[in-house]
Amino acid sequence: MKKLSILLSMILAVALIVACGDEGSAAASDAEAAITTAPAGTVTPNDGAEPTPPAQEAAPAGPTTTLTFDETEFNFGKVDEGEMVAHTFKFKNTGSEPLIISNAKGSCGCTVPKWPREPIPPGEGSEITVEFNSKGKKGNRNQKVTITANTNPPQSFVALVGEVIPDPNAAAPAAGGQPQIQMNQ
Repeated sequence: MKKLSILLSMILAVALIVACGDEGSAAASDAEAAITTAPAGTVTPNDGAEPTPPAQEAAPAGPTTTLTFDETEFNFGKVDEGEMVAHTFKFKNTGSEPLIISNAKGSCGCTVPKWPREPIPPGEGSEITVEFNSKGKKGNRNQKVTITANTNPPQSFVALVGEVIPDPNAAAPAAGGQPQIQMNQ
């Protein structure tokens, strides 16, 4: 059972590493398939307890408002691997309560949003700047940012999309393009 837990943990780790690298790669698909097709009951963290339900979106605790973006997707076209891409998404509080953005999170560490920390009064606008570091990335990209605010639903999304042209001088991946894992027992 311990070996099975270690194996599943390693598969999950590989999936997380690969998912941020190249969303369309075969390695990411293989890792995801291995995780999602694991036999039911293989890992039982609750040991006999009822299964934990999936996390639900938390409704805002106070009054809600509405958030309207000028655009929710920016196509940066084609960039060479290693280039930085930045775009500013403009938005307006179109509701009747102050807009409070509690969090903004990129789909991986290569996508970093900067958002206003102070409340946005009704009728006023502001900006969220998103930076994408294409170092180590290649192919078509869809870098999403999840914005959590006192809106209903509480999450809104913006995205940077485009294509990263691989660096022809980059080191070739290991045989088969798969990450190599060595286990010491």
